[in-house]
Amino acid sequence: MNARLATFTVDGKTRYGAVTGKGVIDLSARHSQWPTLREVIEAGALRRLAEEADTLAADFPLDAIAYDIPIPSPGKIICVGVNFPDRNEEYKDGQAAPSNPSLFIRLASSFVGHGAPLVRPPESPQLDYEGEIVIVIGKGGRRIAEADALGHIAALSLCNEGTIRDWVRHAKFNVTQGKNFDRTGSIGPWLVPFTDEAQIADIALTTRVNGEVRQQDRTSRMIFSFRKIINYISTFTTLVPGDIIVTGTPTGAGARFEPPVWLKPGDVIEVEADGIGVLRNGVADEATP
Repeated sequence: MNARLATFTVDGKTRYGAVTGKGVIDLSARHSQWPTLREVIEAGALRRLAEEADTLAADFPLDAIAYDIPIPSPGKIICVGVNFPDRNEEYKDGQAAPSNPSLFIRLASSFVGHGAPLVRPPESPQLDYEGEIVIVIGKGGRRIAEADALGHIAALSLCNEGTIRDWVRHAKFNVTQGKNFDRTGSIGPWLVPFTDEAQIADIALTTRVNGEVRQQDRTSRMIFSFRKIINYISTFTTLVPGDIIVTGTPTGAGARFEPPVWLKPGDVIEVEADGIGVLRNGVADEATP
């Protein structure tokens, strides 16, 4: 089972299917009972479709599709802040790592798919990158025990959790504004079905800008494990199939340079993780009237 399951647009129609080295297999045409990958996950059929794809020929060449975010209209996108030791030290406040995860919500409209440009808004030039690993919930639940948490993961993906830095501090207590400008982040390119803990226990996460490594760390160094994140979030909200959790970024974002280095049109950002793939996006200014 080597399939990578993506949501994509071709010929003006949004579909889902498997991305292979020889092209893209349209699984949505073969499974009309599941309109999107969200319903596939809810039915517990993601791995089944991935296995099915191993036996099928491609329907479209790779260059014929435009990637969308893998889960259309997810019920929740919950992001974890400050989840690597070096990232915590960036705050230079002398405080030890927090005892619980810092969390915030992002809207689906703040993300684009693989290959689409991140959009720099006219309100600020301070567009920054944050490479992160995404977990997608497959089995819902409330107050999920850490021992059981990984059984609730359906798939893995990648995120560039793009941020408008000065808008993160527009208000006194929250980061919502700077994290939710339309089309400032990306998720994708695809979903990789989750199999076991070895798949995520100690993998490298790297972010490059124009080929230069800017962020690099390993999941074994995360302050809050994938198990802890699921346990903690499910304490206060019921997780449901298709929910997206963005699990935190290493040190090295543009804001931490002296002087800061912001993304600009023409830049190319790549987020890569072992066994998941590479999420690649350019940058463009927002078209305004």
